[in-house]
Amino acid sequence: MPNPSLRALHLYPVKSLAGFAPGEALVRPWGLTGDRRWLLTGADGTMLTQRGNPRLALVTATPLGEGGLEVSAPGQGSLRVDVPPPDTTVAVEVWRDKVEAVPADPAADAWFSAYLDTEVRLVHMDDPARRRSIDPAYSRPGETVSFADGFPLLITTTASLDALNSLIAQGDHADEGPLPMNRFRPNAVIDGTAPWAEDGWSRLRIGEVSFRVVKPCGRCVITTTDQRTAERGKEPLRTLARHQRTGDRLVFGQNLIPEGSGTLRLGDPVEVVEREAGAGR
Repeated sequence: MPNPSLRALHLYPVKSLAGFAPGEALVRPWGLTGDRRWLLTGADGTMLTQRGNPRLALVTATPLGEGGLEVSAPGQGSLRVDVPPPDTTVAVEVWRDKVEAVPADPAADAWFSAYLDTEVRLVHMDDPARRRSIDPAYSRPGETVSFADGFPLLITTTASLDALNSLIAQGDHADEGPLPMNRFRPNAVIDGTAPWAEDGWSRLRIGEVSFRVVKPCGRCVITTTDQRTAERGKEPLRTLARHQRTGDRLVFGQNLIPEGSGTLRLGDPVEVVEREAGAGR
């Protein structure tokens, strides 16, 4: 088996919108630079995601200089969104966390509201000091995250996806497979491992950056959403329920917390620094 290496990188400038795949990305303690620094909310400030709005998968947000975006979606023209000045903030809610964020230009609100046919707002996390604290059950004091669900980075492996697709092919919804990796919205994809090997890792080094592997990623209905069409099926949740369950959570991939800063590049070697006791794969 070849030595593990970094196969792909993915950034999602706006939470729950389509991502893009750069050749390299800067890791900061709270995540990849530019990852999930923008958020859509309802009129009440509560986050919007593909869980309730699968058509968000069809919106592309292309990074521009200085942190701005160009957004585009089927049936709508594109719109440039500049980083707003931090003159005022609004309270937004990501899960149970309350965060102050800077509202985007009203033109962005109007663009997204027209696309979703409901009143929404676009906000920006302008100041690193506004980051959210990571669940203390899995983190150290002072460790934070942006608008990502809970942790700074998410990794998956190609071997585990291949194994999952083989299981899907044996199930009742085989016609839905094989599934692409974008169903799982990872930040980093690793090649050259055994299937499910990541479930036994506790510390990892990718290129010049070290990470703690802190928690399997619990999976939701977003994984059943075709990221090209926004249509939903049954997989992979049906198969994960039979084969990849931790307690009452269906899991695929692992959440990471960086132990420093540095740049990740495609092809970087991946070293498993520490495994969980008893992990042999």
